[in-house]
Amino acid sequence: MNSEQNAFRLETERLVITEFTMDMATDVHLNSLDEDNRRFVPDEVFETVEDAAETIEFLKGFYDSEEGPFVYPILKKDGTYLGHVQAVPMDDGEYEIGYHIGGSHTGKGYATEAVKGFLPVIMERLGLSEMPGICLKENAASARVMEKAGFVKTYEGPGNYQDAEREICKFVFRK
Repeated sequence: MNSEQNAFRLETERLVITEFTMDMATDVHLNSLDEDNRRFVPDEVFETVEDAAETIEFLKGFYDSEEGPFVYPILKKDGTYLGHVQAVPMDDGEYEIGYHIGGSHTGKGYATEAVKGFLPVIMERLGLSEMPGICLKENAASARVMEKAGFVKTYEGPGNYQDAEREICKFVFRK
């Protein structure tokens, strides 16, 4: 069991990446409703605060486990909730990087900063030497985040994305 003093906490220049708490449910709900989230990751839209709270409770259960998903909120140092960064298991046993910054906070480098800080920590925890990332081809902002964080594009073309055939880009980060 994690005690508060042993909880995951990572600080970057402007951000704190930590564990979810139940008092974040309203922010998670509101942040999930932006148009980009609906368009690119509809499975991460929480229509009600209760839906967000249920998901937070579910995700918190993985913090002390050996298997993920490992999803952590991204906060500004003043406590403002910005979004999340995650390592999510895929069907082939690998983990994939994921992230979302709410629409009112995009374009400020927060996702890149969070991914750059998170990668070495989560890869060490999971014993990984590389981490893939996938985004829709039309999601240029997500592709830029991965490129700025040191990922290399390995594929562009048709592929499975959220259980549908779509135009995607695959990236990989290697230690």
